[in-house]
Amino acid sequence: MAPAYPKDFDTIPHTELMKCLARRIVDRHVLSLIKMWLKTPAEEDGKGGRRLTGGAKAKAGTPQGGVISPLLANPYMNRLLEHWRNSGQRAVLRAHIVNYADDFVILAKGTAKEALAWTRDVVTRIGLTVNETKTRLCDARVERFDFLGYTFGPQWRRDNGRRYLGASPSKKSVQRVKDKFGAILAPSEVGSWPSVRKRLNHLLVGWSAYLSYGSRLAAYRAIDDHVYDRVLEFLVRRQKIGDRGTRQIPAQKVFGDLGVHRLRMRYRDYLASAAP
Repeated sequence: MAPAYPKDFDTIPHTELMKCLARRIVDRHVLSLIKMWLKTPAEEDGKGGRRLTGGAKAKAGTPQGGVISPLLANPYMNRLLEHWRNSGQRAVLRAHIVNYADDFVILAKGTAKEALAWTRDVVTRIGLTVNETKTRLCDARVERFDFLGYTFGPQWRRDNGRRYLGASPSKKSVQRVKDKFGAILAPSEVGSWPSVRKRLNHLLVGWSAYLSYGSRLAAYRAIDDHVYDRVLEFLVRRQKIGDRGTRQIPAQKVFGDLGVHRLRMRYRDYLASAAP
């Protein structure tokens, strides 16, 4: 197995991209608008502070974080996927590609090195660069890898410790949503509790709707515990409660009367609906 990640958004050539789009779009005004989008400068935060990228002189790359960037990546990445199909690599390498925008994983049976070498060659020929820091060979029977918010590979049952192959929400996806909770429940937040709760529940439901596959109970429990701690801090601070407030605002109240969505209950409902 070879998880591979081209630096698509950074290196995709504008000229070749516009040729790909022109094969599908005949309206020159739309093409002109897309070209203007590609030339729009973007401000990015990095280790060295803020910097401007792109602009009128840029000849490659699509805006990082731009809503149109994944959409633009798809037709260009289709060049690689079509070549994969037309050259019969699936049969030759006994492998399958799974992709979303510029991220993809090659699932191979004993030919991962050959699949990765083929990918590097084709990606270079179409003007892209493989992100070597994120690309690696992996035996998913004994190693784990992250893809699209999930961790795939060996998992262990909580009841008996037995190993099985599966998927679970990745640590990065869990940490990202925790950071978003912190922004919603920040000390500077002065909105009413119903409005804060609505935003909090919207985030919880959306995150769990996407990350609803595989072994997710441990991640759901971690999120529930984190949400309770953050909500408790938020309400203690707002209501000026003297102590930590666990007696006045227990978890049952946060996930009950106060109306915060509890992911563990979502999981239990799923198990109940799946039962014969």
